[in-house]
Amino acid sequence: MSRHQLSPSPSEQPAPHMSRARPSPTRGAASGRPASGAPSTSLVGEAWLPDSAAAEVLLVTGYDFLQGEVEQIVAAAGGQLRVVADVADAAKYWDSAAAVLVGSDVRELPPRRRAPAVLVGLNGEGDSLWHLAAALGAERVAVLPDAGAWLAEYLSRSRSPETGGLVLGITGGCGGAGATTSAIWIAQAAAALGVRVLLVDGDPWGGGLELALAAEETPGLRWPDLSGASGSIDPEQLADSLPVVGGFSFLSWPGSRGRTVPVDATTAAGVLDAARRGYELVVVDIGRGAEPVQLFAWDCDRLLLVVPAQLKAAVATARLLHELPPVEAALLVRGKAGAALDGGLIADAVGLPVHGRVPELRGVTGAVENGRLLDLGKRRSVRHFAASVLDLVDGEIPIGDVP
Repeated sequence: MSRHQLSPSPSEQPAPHMSRARPSPTRGAASGRPASGAPSTSLVGEAWLPDSAAAEVLLVTGYDFLQGEVEQIVAAAGGQLRVVADVADAAKYWDSAAAVLVGSDVRELPPRRRAPAVLVGLNGEGDSLWHLAAALGAERVAVLPDAGAWLAEYLSRSRSPETGGLVLGITGGCGGAGATTSAIWIAQAAAALGVRVLLVDGDPWGGGLELALAAEETPGLRWPDLSGASGSIDPEQLADSLPVVGGFSFLSWPGSRGRTVPVDATTAAGVLDAARRGYELVVVDIGRGAEPVQLFAWDCDRLLLVVPAQLKAAVATARLLHELPPVEAALLVRGKAGAALDGGLIADAVGLPVHGRVPELRGVTGAVENGRLLDLGKRRSVRHFAASVLDLVDGEIPIGDVP
């Protein structure tokens, strides 16, 4: 299979999952997460492109090391940083700051203040950072020093926000729920409406989304081709290098039996950041493992959980919520109308609203095996399902705004 080459341009209580949608102006940012071999703060000068007026960044932490790392990032760009060790003292600067960063030593926020933009932590703190971010409502996590270059770029973009596409994450509430099938049908329906769409395979252990699309021979980049990417990726260059099928672009893990080439968190974040700047809708088939959830779910603006109309599936979905970030979420119930466990009961059991019903069709399993899912996607029931999902996010897809 031929592949184009892409050269990047320089440069423990989770919060409720339907309580807070991310504001549109911050959609252009990607999540910074710990990653071995990720860029250090020495690359900050390439990533930060400040405007002429230095806006103030507020850092709330009592950790000297965190303070020193963030000071380097801001100083490299000529920006202004205010460091406050006590949360109560930080309250008077909170609302006027261009961005609020809180250290991993912070356990509560000032009353009636907006959620912090980034939770800043240290290598070695592990999953506790994501649980703390969910409890505080932080939109992103940056682990220093590895994520120093990402944090600089994020702060730069927050000062000059650009319109970006919507990143919609799809995951199964339990194994075999049909998340991949749903993601493909949603991407297909959006593309048919003229939306510029990218479908992303977020599960390195899922066997390769390209097999379900019968597109394993379609030329273009796959995830392993991006494993060495660093810095800021040009969105137009990325879009030109990706394969296209069914009217939409896709980025898949290879559908082969070879060993999977790992892609670190910094690379995944950079790719999704370029994707939201280059597409109007990015549909991410996340997968259910801890690794893909941490790699991709935290960069999504909305999450949709596919759950079969079964009690066991509803229980599994409720458990999964504890591992997901605090972004707006809803359910897609898979089953026939009139099932014993209806959408209302499932919504009550899980604690999320139902925003669509995935149709039960004969031959779906065979269509996945034979790469005919796009053919099934043309059926009326499937188009009706996908339309209900797209109606939900219609006002958030900036059609015509993305170059």
